[in-house]
Amino acid sequence: MGNDNDPRSANTNGAERDPDTIDFGYERVARGDKKQRVAAVFDSVADNYDIMNDLMSMGVHRAWKHFTLELAAVREGDRVLDLAGGTGDLAAGFSRRVGDSGRVLLSDINGAMLANGRDRLMDRGIVANVDYCLANAEKLPFADNSFDCVTIGFGLRNVTDKPAALAEMARVTAPGGRALVLEFSKPQVPGLDRLYDLYSFSVLPWLGKQVANDEASYRYLAESIRMHPDQNTLADMMRDAGFSRCGYHNLTGGIVAVHRGYKA
Repeated sequence: MGNDNDPRSANTNGAERDPDTIDFGYERVARGDKKQRVAAVFDSVADNYDIMNDLMSMGVHRAWKHFTLELAAVREGDRVLDLAGGTGDLAAGFSRRVGDSGRVLLSDINGAMLANGRDRLMDRGIVANVDYCLANAEKLPFADNSFDCVTIGFGLRNVTDKPAALAEMARVTAPGGRALVLEFSKPQVPGLDRLYDLYSFSVLPWLGKQVANDEASYRYLAESIRMHPDQNTLADMMRDAGFSRCGYHNLTGGIVAVHRGYKA
């Protein structure tokens, strides 16, 4: 889909980019401003987040999350940190798997999203083994080696400093533990990218306008996907952050990928 402002058609190797700016969708903004801009997006979408996820993915996001939970392979008694946990889908699944002797910490940088997640889990009776923390993934308030498993689902692309967030994930993962990144990625099926662009830049903003009265936020979310590193680049970033045996699984033709790495 043509877009004169689409930076994918320009030189994206960083040589011509101002190091004091960062992408906010297709815009370049001051690094210090991105966090506030992203916060405004999620303040706006928080109350409609779940219904929009179902509509935008036609329910397939549930299968993506179930696959992530299976791939995480947590056991009873494990300690799990779910970053950018939003309304708690992954945290709910982890809660069932770690049992009464385990703990799940649902964390998000956005207070509105975290409150929605807490209320949603409490409404489902998931209380005993889940805690909550308002935290920035780039600077986590947890001790080294605190968790057996660390996840971030559909949140890494909104982080200003992705290498810092991945390094923090590695720091708080215990030796022998693993980290998983569930995120939109780059379609791998020939021709799928064009269909996906058409859907993302036509249908998604329309849904945002009709359901959430917020076209701009959903246009940003579509743009942020295109600016996110591709599968191999993200795997390399995880290795640079300190994880080993890094690999990924493409889902829905590569529209989504689950990356996993281990801490030695």
